[in-house]
Amino acid sequence: MGVNFKRKAYSQMKEWKEKLADKYALLIEGARRVGKTHLVQEFVQKEYETSIFIDFSRKGRLVQESKKAFTEENDIEGTLERLQTLHHVSLIPGRSCVVFDEVQRFPVAREAIKQLMEYGKYHYIETGSLLGIHENVKDIVIPSEEHKMKMFPLDFEEFLWALGADRTADRIRECFIEKKPMEWLHADTVRLARQYMVVGGMPQSVEAYCLGDDHRLEACEVAKREILSLYNADIGKYAKGYASKVRALFRHIPSALNTREKKFHLTDLDRNARMRRYENAFLWLSDAMIANIAYNSTNPDVGLEMNLEETTFKCYSLDTGLLLTQAMVGTHDVDGRLLRGVLYDKLGVNEGMFFENYMAQALVSRGYDLLFHSRSNPRVEVDFLFRNGIKVCPVEVKSSGYRVHASLDWLVRHHPTNLGTRYVVCTGDYETDADITYLPFYMAHCL
Repeated sequence: MGVNFKRKAYSQMKEWKEKLADKYALLIEGARRVGKTHLVQEFVQKEYETSIFIDFSRKGRLVQESKKAFTEENDIEGTLERLQTLHHVSLIPGRSCVVFDEVQRFPVAREAIKQLMEYGKYHYIETGSLLGIHENVKDIVIPSEEHKMKMFPLDFEEFLWALGADRTADRIRECFIEKKPMEWLHADTVRLARQYMVVGGMPQSVEAYCLGDDHRLEACEVAKREILSLYNADIGKYAKGYASKVRALFRHIPSALNTREKKFHLTDLDRNARMRRYENAFLWLSDAMIANIAYNSTNPDVGLEMNLEETTFKCYSLDTGLLLTQAMVGTHDVDGRLLRGVLYDKLGVNEGMFFENYMAQALVSRGYDLLFHSRSNPRVEVDFLFRNGIKVCPVEVKSSGYRVHASLDWLVRHHPTNLGTRYVVCTGDYETDADITYLPFYMAHCL
């Protein structure tokens, strides 16, 4: 890639290497095109003296011969000797790493992790898209010697790093920690965050934006449409038996989020639809990490996950930039006019869906489960709930009119002892008023 991406996952990999690599292989899970392979290549180049990199998605002679090393050798020592000979690499105990890229394409290598870890000497990293990993485990014993790490699109802070705006990124985090406004830098940071909402966090799109000229928004759009096309092809390839339902759900994400309550109603897809018929389709989207599912927690106390109403849920895109492209894909417009209209808030579109998806993406990247609180009597809709220690933090997302937050006020009145910081995520600068913290949306990654 032409852009030198700085990814937070790199520090997680270093922690694995320092503390866990002698006992566990690292399995990096994530949707396609989030940058797993590039990150692993960078990591082994910087952190190890020698390495063997096998991309099981390729069909060349070297890959085929590498596969035979697992199926034709009688022991792990023989397998490793054969791999070193094939790849012209000498592995050094404690200072070398073997990488199985796209390991879902060759499950035999994943099954061998148990013996490889028992043999010791070297470190092992596996990468793969979750949809393939989960589909191709029927005939193997899944090793328990795996440390799993999830990888996501770039968050806003990583996007700023890619743009070279490190000082702005530092200022955002500083103001969040010190609970103070950005002041003179606020307007410019909102503009950058709007750019991120349009471009998204998929490395292919971010690279097109960073390296492009006056038409870089158009280049981003082409990149995002290619990714969406790839996901649709994956649905047909891997969602066997219910691909049509998965495609229908995936297509329906923008229109569901465009409603006032943003909940998913199966009857919008099919008047006779029932949850049991679509359950596997939702699980597939979630497992493939191309959608983030949020569930209704009916009792907003510390045991949030113990009170889930799993038939009421919201479905977000893994990436806000991809959501925008999905929402306008029928226009066949890649000349950037609509994109610039959204970027500068000149189209009057329902921005609430994009801001809420932005928040969902930020929470998932931070490792939070997506939960919200909804009830009909009285009508209460709190967009997100997350746990901070023993307290539950409620979040309302406002793209405009952020001084009105009736649902949040109701929750505060009825559950005062369970709640931590109350957030209204908005387009305004950082501010506190009574028990409410008004958080600019570009600080969401700091939560």
